[in-house]
Amino acid sequence: MPPEVVSDQQFDVWYSNHHDWLQGWLRRRLGDHSVAADLAQDTFLRIWVKSQSDTPPEVNEPRAYLTTIAKRLMINYCERQSLERAFMATLEQLPEPLVPSIEEQAIVLETLHELDVLLSELPPNIRSAFLMSQLEGVTYEEIAVRLQVSVRTVTRYMAQGFRQCLRLMLTSD
Repeated sequence: MPPEVVSDQQFDVWYSNHHDWLQGWLRRRLGDHSVAADLAQDTFLRIWVKSQSDTPPEVNEPRAYLTTIAKRLMINYCERQSLERAFMATLEQLPEPLVPSIEEQAIVLETLHELDVLLSELPPNIRSAFLMSQLEGVTYEEIAVRLQVSVRTVTRYMAQGFRQCLRLMLTSD
């Protein structure tokens, strides 16, 4: 079977034929109906946006394509939830006068999410070195030992991590 280009008409057919199936697939994995519904919508939204581009996707197996996109969204969702739980646990450790306002918490969480996405683009060793240094206060020497690399390599890793952060700062409003 030749691949199909996802046109507006094809998208409509996919949505009507596969939306309920995809939502059920997500619900079985997540155990949450509303999150599954949101991720199914996000999956189709990404496909629709891609179909509007100059190079719409060519797809042989619609359900395989849908699950690939949905899995990525599910991973992103789980990572975001984990980050939010860690942030809330940190807030619980703070004395009451130091707890930021709800608005400040929202800003910090959004920044953390943006930073997480940006750092996820880095190779694992670079991301690990950067996070060890910035979040745990580990020295470059100790990072070098943990990652089994030279201190010079850790210095290069840190420079790459800071460049990623600078990208975030320069692209923020």
